[in-house]
Amino acid sequence: MSRVHVIGAGMAGLSAATSLAARGVSVVLYEQAKFAGGRCRSYHDTTLGCRLDNGNHLLLSGNRATIAYLDRIGATDTLVGPDKPLFPFIDLVSGAAWTLRLNRGVTPWWVLRRDWRVPDTSPRDYWALRRLQRAKPDDLVADLLGDLGPLYDRLLEPLAIAALNTKPEIASAAPLAAVVAESLARGGAASMPRYPAIGLSETFVDPALAFLRAHGTEFRFGARIAGLTVSENRVTGLVGPNVDEIIEPNDRVILATPPWVTAELLPSLTVPDAFEAILNLHFRAGIDPGKAGFYGLIGGVAEWVFEKTEVVSVTISAANDRLDSDPETLAAEVWSDLRRGFGLPRTMPPYRIVRERRATFAATPAQLARRPGPITRLSNLTLAGDYTATGLPSTIEGAIRSGATAANAERASG
Repeated sequence: MSRVHVIGAGMAGLSAATSLAARGVSVVLYEQAKFAGGRCRSYHDTTLGCRLDNGNHLLLSGNRATIAYLDRIGATDTLVGPDKPLFPFIDLVSGAAWTLRLNRGVTPWWVLRRDWRVPDTSPRDYWALRRLQRAKPDDLVADLLGDLGPLYDRLLEPLAIAALNTKPEIASAAPLAAVVAESLARGGAASMPRYPAIGLSETFVDPALAFLRAHGTEFRFGARIAGLTVSENRVTGLVGPNVDEIIEPNDRVILATPPWVTAELLPSLTVPDAFEAILNLHFRAGIDPGKAGFYGLIGGVAEWVFEKTEVVSVTISAANDRLDSDPETLAAEVWSDLRRGFGLPRTMPPYRIVRERRATFAATPAQLARRPGPITRLSNLTLAGDYTATGLPSTIEGAIRSGATAANAERASG
């Protein structure tokens, strides 16, 4: 019986593997680490004495590939969020607080309500968002939208940084346009905030592994693929320190590794090679979660704040310039933001900083041009990963969509 060898058990690999297993395909899943999930997982932190996510991820109800993935593995009910499409913000400079509220339908009549839209904006300002519909890969976010005053400062810039993980001055507007087209442009029903009730692993990883186990998937954790053997335009073997696998004539391979690993395995392939960091700070403290369970912060170091079960988690995106910051100094700056925003005590609680140095590829025009498609020159090898040409920025939705695309490409060619 033919098999599909999926290399990499991050979100792209899990998406591909579960898509195939659901169709009755025999899957072998390889992962260099001893655990699955990649940049989307949970772990027990000994410093704080509790379970942490290695990052914070806000989903939207319009993330159709992600919702389909969770439905497939039986984990849809592990997501929580407000029962209305709302996004609370706090301006740390002025002290003002407001909530962006959307109506559920496609027609954006919410912009007509002063108390629903961004403060100090008018309905006319939102008409300028039509510029995104014409955005080209070379158009930069700041150049295209930066003249929109409070709408840009209080909504579009934070949204762009969160979605693209790249400074708006150098980020392409095209992937931001794709995000807006699949969320805000489709109305509040597609823009409902969603996040894991417990943790990333409990939502995205553990149910997927259980699903794969139930469908007979063979797991190879701790298996580092260091090279591919190729003959007659197809992959014939996988090799590594503890791997020596023959790829049978009817077998196929899905390479769902990070771009820097893919580049080592396929030196002739062009992939993104510039990356942006994300810093997540977890404090052993609590805040009022409000109706949404998270907040956007304007004018400080911290950008997005999530109230978790045992910690307050803060995300700093596009953080290459803060990677080498002194931990105590950075934590004190962020705690100062939280104190101003939520009236927390002066004394800083225990904290943990999680640095993802290559969290995403830089969403610049130059890097977008380096994104490969799923099909390779090797007849039985397909690519998956958030760095591939999904049309979206480097997000969970993009990773999961790429895995489903690779699985479908396997079916089409098989």
